Amino acid sequence: MQDRTAQIGAGDILCFLCVRNEADRLPHFLRHHRALGVRHFLVVDNASTDGSSDLLRDQPDLSLWHTQASYKASRFGMDWLTWLMMRHGSGHWCLTLDADELLIYPYWQTRPLPALTGWLGTQGRDSFGALTVDMYPKGPVSEGKVGPEDDPTDHLGWFDAGNYQVQVQPRMRNLWIQGGARARVFFADAPRRAPTLNKTPLVRWHWRYAYVNSTHALLPPRLNQVYATDGGELTSGIILHTKFLPGITERSVEEKARGEHFGNGSQYSAYYDHLTANPVLHTKASTRYTGWRQMEALGLMSRGGWI
Repeated sequence: MQDRTAQIGAGDILCFLCVRNEADRLPHFLRHHRALGVRHFLVVDNASTDGSSDLLRDQPDLSLWHTQASYKASRFGMDWLTWLMMRHGSGHWCLTLDADELLIYPYWQTRPLPALTGWLGTQGRDSFGALTVDMYPKGPVSEGKVGPEDDPTDHLGWFDAGNYQVQVQPRMRNLWIQGGARARVFFADAPRRAPTLNKTPLVRWHWRYAYVNSTHALLPPRLNQVYATDGGELTSGIILHTKFLPGITERSVEEKARGEHFGNGSQYSAYYDHLTANPVLHTKASTRYTGWRQMEALGLMSRGGWI
């Protein structure tokens, strides 16, 4: 729909994402990641009907593709994005996110992504890990109003600080982390079915690489080792997950009917039903979000050796 990839310069940090009906999130998403240092966005629009395509097409630092094809059949968009990364991302640090995700990391307000990737390069690292943290409001999930230009974390100001389980997957050597608000509220009776929270969203890409399962695991497996094995810590980040904005109940009705978001949609029927009931995710044990230093103090992210 709009190809501006000729603008991509050597060393530019690129962001890849797949969207459907995200017009209410995109202005802040783009502003946040531009401020981090993303120089070009490569976006696949999957049959949006809310004006997302028009909004995206008008962005001067963005190239846009459109498809009516099945999101589920494309490995939940990863086949589309992998093709774009093979063609345009090789040799660049590439950030792969969803529109409801905001990346933060140590010193993110004062040290842009080129500073982070430059430091990672001196450490011999080609990938950077982040924990997905579900953010939620104090009241029912569909109450309130958040504008497209607003920072969603002003409304979604709470998170679960401590209910996380971690194990290493032997085959891919990646972490498998579950927990947070979605596990607590929607999967309390079956915690092993809860969403996976570990991601490796930032990679110095090569055309031979591929994401295997969303951004939870990559090939070759060495890229998944974004954690220390010697008792120390590696620098890591947080993905602030802003799914639970007003309108989530109506969206859940639509997504349940479409059945495009999970490998076995019937297993997630109760999840969608719970969301359409407009639940309150906040409890007395919820923690108010104050910034990356708080996340580090809680052990959810780390500066590692980046001082």
